[in-house]
Amino acid sequence: MFVTAISGGQVAELAAADGAMVAAGTPLARLSTPSLALDVASRSAEIIGQLSAINGQRLTVQNTRQDGARDLADARNALSKAQTLLAQRQVLFDKGIIARAAIDPVREDVAYQQARVATLQRGTSEAAVTLAAQSSGIAAPSQQLRESLAMVRASLSALVLRAPVGGRLTAFTLQPGQMLKSGDPVGQIDSEGQWKLIADVDQFYLGRVHTGLGAVADLDGRSYPMTLLKVLPQVTAGRFRVELAFRTSPPVALNRGQTLDVRLILGADRPAIVAPSGGWLDAGGTMAFVLDGDSKAVRRAIVTGRRNPDQVEVISGLAPGDRIVTTALTSYAPFQTLLLK
Repeated sequence: MFVTAISGGQVAELAAADGAMVAAGTPLARLSTPSLALDVASRSAEIIGQLSAINGQRLTVQNTRQDGARDLADARNALSKAQTLLAQRQVLFDKGIIARAAIDPVREDVAYQQARVATLQRGTSEAAVTLAAQSSGIAAPSQQLRESLAMVRASLSALVLRAPVGGRLTAFTLQPGQMLKSGDPVGQIDSEGQWKLIADVDQFYLGRVHTGLGAVADLDGRSYPMTLLKVLPQVTAGRFRVELAFRTSPPVALNRGQTLDVRLILGADRPAIVAPSGGWLDAGGTMAFVLDGDSKAVRRAIVTGRRNPDQVEVISGLAPGDRIVTTALTSYAPFQTLLLK
């Protein structure tokens, strides 16, 4: 895992050393960029000011809602008192104790308070819709401003280089005072114990190599089972690349860049006629010179199959016990018979 500088700046402090084991999130170095710090402070103050204005709008909406609720409560209380007074005077009026002039003003007050309550209820309902829309309109920009503030402050925290994963820190050669640009590599972290091998394979095997194929790696006299993880089919200089991983615990003594002997298992074992690999296959493995006695070799067409670095399978054209010429055949290809000395 590569470690890169998210933001440019001057190395002010080193918190880790090359070769050290680090945990994920461990500070590795701190950069200094006065212009960035000033810009972050300025932008933070601006955003905080806008948030304060939005909070003021939210407070205004809350006060308006509370004022409407209080006015409606006062009107209902006044209506209740007027209705109680009207009921009392109605009893006295029915008994002839008081005149009509004493009850009519109370009836008018009840009618007024009823109309007032009805008006305030309609106003409160209409205001609730408006205030809800205002609250929704305030919430969206408030959230956006808070996210912007977090991003602005995060740009300042990017001046602290941290380990993206746990492992051994390597290629970490920073020096105090060194200037870095955004995106500059500063080191890498190796997750020890998690290895993969990269191998170049002859293009002859491209059609037979696939993901999931088994393999065996040999190290210090021991064999370790492996699995082929990835096949990169691009052929370069007659070879293509594959990636392999250990099926079990890898060898303890592994180091990055180390070379191992790996054997791909292309299929199950089966009886076959085999011949040693060599220069005689330079012609493509379609012919061989078979000895006829001790002084003559006769050209014979053959068909070859599977190969490894030591042997080649002969599907047809040769029989067990045949002796062949194993030197390079490039200069002998036009001939049908070779005389041996």
